[in-house]
Amino acid sequence: MSFYELIEKIQKRPALYLGKKSISHLQIFLDGYTFARRELAIAQTQEEQEFEEFQEWIEQRFNQHSTQSWSRIILFYSEDEIDALNRFFELFTEFLKVKRQFDKEQAPYTKK
Repeated sequence: MSFYELIEKIQKRPALYLGKKSISHLQIFLDGYTFARRELAIAQTQEEQEFEEFQEWIEQRFNQHSTQSWSRIILFYSEDEIDALNRFFELFTEFLKVKRQFDKEQAPYTKK
């Protein structure tokens, strides 16, 4: 299962993975996932490396340049933990679309 597949599974059944619908619980879960992989000396996947750009993207998206995590920034602009989690999934989808479009535009032309 890839990192993005894991996020998709969490979106479908958040209480199963997080205990309850909460962006803070998601942040803790993903931090634990990352920590465990590092402790086991498992190399980062391309998706995990790409997700590291999400923090900067959220800061730009909300015009916030602080030491707050992406989850805290989203929570600040949401009604509550549940709304923030729902917004995370919307923003994450938007992030991937923007990232894919940028990567596509930046891809070098190949010779036939």
